[in-house]
Amino acid sequence: MKKSWITLIVFFVLTTLLVYAAEEKLFNGLYLNLGNLYRLSHAKSRSISPENFTGEKGKGGMSVDGPAMNAARDLGQGWKVSPYVHIQSKETFVLAEIEGPGAIQQIWMTPSGNWRFSILRFYWDGEKEPSVEVPVGDFFACGWGKFAQVSSLPICVNPGSGLNSYWVMPFRKSCKITMENLADEKMTLYYQINYTLTDVPEDAAYFHAQFRRTNPVPYKSVYTIVDGIKGWGHYVGTYMCWQSNNTGWWGEGEIKFYMDGDKEFPTICGTGTEDYFCGSYGFTASGKYKEYTTPYAGMPQVISPDGQWQSQQRFGLYRWHIMDPVRFEKDLKVTIQALGWRSGGRYLPLQDDISSVAVWYQQEPHAEFPELPSKDELEII
Repeated sequence: MKKSWITLIVFFVLTTLLVYAAEEKLFNGLYLNLGNLYRLSHAKSRSISPENFTGEKGKGGMSVDGPAMNAARDLGQGWKVSPYVHIQSKETFVLAEIEGPGAIQQIWMTPSGNWRFSILRFYWDGEKEPSVEVPVGDFFACGWGKFAQVSSLPICVNPGSGLNSYWVMPFRKSCKITMENLADEKMTLYYQINYTLTDVPEDAAYFHAQFRRTNPVPYKSVYTIVDGIKGWGHYVGTYMCWQSNNTGWWGEGEIKFYMDGDKEFPTICGTGTEDYFCGSYGFTASGKYKEYTTPYAGMPQVISPDGQWQSQQRFGLYRWHIMDPVRFEKDLKVTIQALGWRSGGRYLPLQDDISSVAVWYQQEPHAEFPELPSKDELEII
């Protein structure tokens, strides 16, 4: 009995040491959570906004000629002189340029104008091609250009248009974030990018996000969420805008993850669209679609016909693989079927308008992204 207790104690001590070692490896101010929030770090907290474009220490709120100077004319410097920027039509504005090592920890913004025509891009460590290229609304799980309240772990959208990201985005040498305005009108953007300057673990991968749209999906074809991912990483999330172009149910289709050399058949195959987004039986309650928003999955937006110009049923859905990342070592492709029902209890391949954002982490370099759809191809009509 005594020997058993000694063995048990040794086991717990070793387990505790292993857990501590794992936390020590990861913790340097990058990965705070409720479990390690009490731990101190020498990481440096910094923030970029229109009140401090460079994020330099002790350089915030110094503007004397910002766009709100007239409102602050009785108060002067330090009194909300530069809280926002204007981005002119067809202009690309650099939101942030940061020298590393470090990590983006939180982003807040509230963009005016057409959210499909405002393109966010992120560049890590001086790369020429972006690792993130997504319309701003879709990046923040509001892809239909209309507000939807979202309460999830990595993305929160709050009234009236508060867009928030909590994805951790480490970089080793540098980070550059831009916003391109494709619209014919200038846009107004309030934003804040909170980050830390600290060492980055060797096994920390880089954040990636890619937008795609197919309108409509060709008959008997699958919708491709992402393809051509090359390298070592893990897939962490899907956001989708889904417009049903038929009456009846649209969510019978299966999602499929082809990884590390899979050809005709995938390693991971889902059982239905509502199943993948962690719902069931048509997302309905009391005979109607029921919006929901949870930490890991949700359908926060259902846009119904209004009896006039709004004729198609539209849905916004997200699924974050935070507790169940899909890991790959060589390559990854993700597809989903657009599938409904026809007479005789048979499946109907649908021709819906679908767009998506795929989110993953991987080692650099990443494979080249497909060309972003043109302005007309992005437009929601």
